[in-house]
Amino acid sequence: MTQLSEICNRLKIIAEICEGYATITDLHGMRLHTFDSNGRELEDMKDKVYDLAKLAGETGEIQIGKSQIAQDAQTWAIPWGQYVIAASNISKMERDVRLQQSLSNALPFIARVVGGEAVIFNKDGMRIMSVDASGVTNLNYVGTISNSAKRAMEEQMPTFGQSTSTQGALAVRVPITKNFGLGFNNELTVKNENRLFEEVKKYQSARYTLKDIIGESEKITRVKNLCLNASKASSILLYGETGTGKELFAQAIHNTSERRSKPFVAINCGAIPASIIESYLFGYSGGAFTGAKKEGNIGAFEQANHGTIFLDEISEMPMDLQSKLLRVLQEKEVMRVGDFNPIKLDVRIISSSNRDLMKAVNEGRFREDLYYRINVIEIRIPPLRERKDDIPLLVRHFIDDFNRVLGKFVLSVDQDAIDILMEYDWRGNVRELKSCIERAMNLVDVNNSTIKAIHLPPYLMEQSENALIIPRQPIESLKEQVQRTETAAIKNALRRAGQSKKEAAELLGISTITLWRKIKEYKLESLEED
Repeated sequence: MTQLSEICNRLKIIAEICEGYATITDLHGMRLHTFDSNGRELEDMKDKVYDLAKLAGETGEIQIGKSQIAQDAQTWAIPWGQYVIAASNISKMERDVRLQQSLSNALPFIARVVGGEAVIFNKDGMRIMSVDASGVTNLNYVGTISNSAKRAMEEQMPTFGQSTSTQGALAVRVPITKNFGLGFNNELTVKNENRLFEEVKKYQSARYTLKDIIGESEKITRVKNLCLNASKASSILLYGETGTGKELFAQAIHNTSERRSKPFVAINCGAIPASIIESYLFGYSGGAFTGAKKEGNIGAFEQANHGTIFLDEISEMPMDLQSKLLRVLQEKEVMRVGDFNPIKLDVRIISSSNRDLMKAVNEGRFREDLYYRINVIEIRIPPLRERKDDIPLLVRHFIDDFNRVLGKFVLSVDQDAIDILMEYDWRGNVRELKSCIERAMNLVDVNNSTIKAIHLPPYLMEQSENALIIPRQPIESLKEQVQRTETAAIKNALRRAGQSKKEAAELLGISTITLWRKIKEYKLESLEED
């Protein structure tokens, strides 16, 4: 085997080790053989001059420099008798470029998952790309140097530490290659958690009393009386569909009791993340977890001491937390997360749920012992469809409220509108009714003082028994179907427009003349205004 053949066999190993190209040239830099990192010979490079190898051949000295093929790739050339052997790390550099590009594409997703900033930095610790938790590029941070990132790149070791801009947030810097690294923090998540903690810290006041609960129907009167009698109970469970006003009743019970001068604290168990609800309820000691304040934090139960705590949607409370809540109720004491010193409490608990808790007990989703502990007195708030006699009173109340808020002077609701409101099923209960009246109040003309059917949401009309329901009659001729459909549409439009031909025509998208013509054609003159 010739010397050149022996060198070629070794070139393949050199190319693999260097993760790039390996070549042998003559002393003038003319390429004789070139191999990539997979051991394949690159025929198209044969007879091309390699400048660095030429310099090594002319000087007889080892040369180190940049590749002629790939930017930033390193290369070396060593004279070897009548030949020059050279190698580069082109494949490694190309792989690093692809890796950096992949990380750049994934950076918005990384930022969302960690709940903060995600960055790519270079070997000097300078941010070359920065994305916030919403996936938006932070150009203000690009070009700034992170000392933690710089240290990670110098030591080629990940760094972990507290964020410099948000107390309690954790920042991580990880070198990926010698030239770039990945960094991220959870600043936004911690900020949101701190904001929720601050909200919980604020004492909430109970503004509403039983007098603020509008209604004189038999069912609502019975519930009011029950609330009055239950005001001294240690635990009360309120059942009610969404929109029935469970917190309003909880506040009214608090203000009826001897605790009315003490704190009232409301917690929505379904709105607070399961990972932090325990520290919300029971508080935490300093350093109990990442993001914890050094001085610790008071929990909702301590805030409500001697007063009332309202646990809204208690059915959403995690099972492991239910056992801890049961201990608080039984022992009348609370222990902060990360602490071992119990704190004595005197708190009345009002819970609420829009789901059947006994069914949840039977399905293993709610503790049976906790159910009986919070259910000393059970109060079921009737849905609006079961107390429709209260609708006119509620409407009058909402009109008065929105007159003040919107600067309107609405005085009444016409009978057609009342009939529609009375016929509707009200799946959203009082909250939905309030929203409908607010819409109507916004649509009432400034010169008008009456809410009409036309001002109500269209879906109320569609589900009203007064709305025209057109049966299917496929055996009718096309002309008969068109006439019947247009007749129904005209009647409906006139009813919604209060018999105003001009407004009805606008609703139908036709001219007033066309409307008059169809009224005569379909013999609807009886619908004309008196």
